[in-house]
Amino acid sequence: MATPRILIIRGGAIGDFILTLPAIRLIRESIPGAHVEVLGYPSIIGLAKAGGLAEATRSLEHGSMARLFAPGSKIDDELVNYFQSFNLVVSYLYDPDGFLRGNMERIGVKTFLEVPHQVEAGRGHAAEQLAKPLEKLAMFLEDPAARLSFPAVENTCDRPIIALHPGSGSLKKNWPVDQWRWVGKQLRQEFPEFYYALITGEAEAERGITSAVMTVWQGPEFLHWDQLPLPELAARLGGSAGFIGHDSGISHLAAACDVPCLLFFGPTDPNVWAPRNPGVRVLTAPGGDLAQLGFETGWTAIREFVEGLKSARLK
Repeated sequence: MATPRILIIRGGAIGDFILTLPAIRLIRESIPGAHVEVLGYPSIIGLAKAGGLAEATRSLEHGSMARLFAPGSKIDDELVNYFQSFNLVVSYLYDPDGFLRGNMERIGVKTFLEVPHQVEAGRGHAAEQLAKPLEKLAMFLEDPAARLSFPAVENTCDRPIIALHPGSGSLKKNWPVDQWRWVGKQLRQEFPEFYYALITGEAEAERGITSAVMTVWQGPEFLHWDQLPLPELAARLGGSAGFIGHDSGISHLAAACDVPCLLFFGPTDPNVWAPRNPGVRVLTAPGGDLAQLGFETGWTAIREFVEGLKSARLK
């Protein structure tokens, strides 16, 4: 029998994609031996292939893809053959007018399943909501934790590394940057047995977070992981002792790599958005406002978390 071919189409940011990984895993487990591909943004979807959840990926940013969202448009023959090769296409794309669905039906896609791309409050965890439509195919999600499995980069430093990400997709989800500056000082003073890796990207640079933190985080104990490709960052996180951050895609990535995490949440609801992986601890801001989370409260949580990492390594 021919190998079943499954295509998952997923746009969105890093966190959105990682929250979809349990659904992708469910499809793989429900159809043993299937060839799974992911169509999405190249900088993100490589995680699925590197993490063993997909055999191949394809870019959603190619110009030919735009015609899929225009009614009755001429679609390239190569693209028609590509979509026709799949037994099942699962789409998380926003398609309010049904143009994508119409084009998929017109070119002869065998089975096309639309999944709402938005997550709603009060309807369970995000990963559960994203997998819920698969129940139409008799696929039921039991474990909402996202997991990526690939070799971690070995830590060649002479001390274990704790990774920290002081950013997110929204400033409202960030603890004030001045608090992170103080965190660096306190960590260096109280826990000199660790190295501390600052994770930053374009968003942190544009918002001045990177430069603000770097003016204080000076010295050999501070590393800087700046704008790394996600598979490389995931490999480095996998070799880290712990991770501290906010409600962000990078936090979901760290949790998926089985790294102990301490996450500051606000204003988003951790019952919906926090990773469900073991080893994830959440500190919720008063009234959901991280600007109201004082340094002493945050630092107490960080100190307890790092002391726990230290004790675990001594066992």
